[in-house]
Amino acid sequence: MPPLPSGLPESVDDGEDLARFLTQSGHYKQQKVLPSAFLPSTKDRATSVSRHGGEPLERLKTLGVAAANGRALHGAAIFKASDARLAGLEVNADEPPERHALVKGWPWVDSDPQFQKAQQKEKALQLASAAGVPLLFGA
Repeated sequence: MPPLPSGLPESVDDGEDLARFLTQSGHYKQQKVLPSAFLPSTKDRATSVSRHGGEPLERLKTLGVAAANGRALHGAAIFKASDARLAGLEVNADEPPERHALVKGWPWVDSDPQFQKAQQKEKALQLASAAGVPLLFGA
């Protein structure tokens, strides 16, 4: 399989770092990332992430600014692809944009929105726990 435009392989390895950009202050506290940061979009039923760890920080910020698309960029939650898979989710490359991936496989129960929300929050809590302390960019 040829590499993606970014040069990364199409398959996302368990050991890869993923960054979920924090564009809302309600997605984190100083010492922890909140589960709401990981909940899927209702539009595509997935969570957008970048295939990048905390270093180099400037490159991470550049990717974050592009991903934020004009929204405030507070920081990033860094976790491993294996953390998503341990939560029963999938991680799939999704370029463009460069280094983009989607966390998919979230529970979706149209007939019972409350149950759906509880199931999604449980998985999001696993990701938030794995991410630990957010990497905040400051002003």
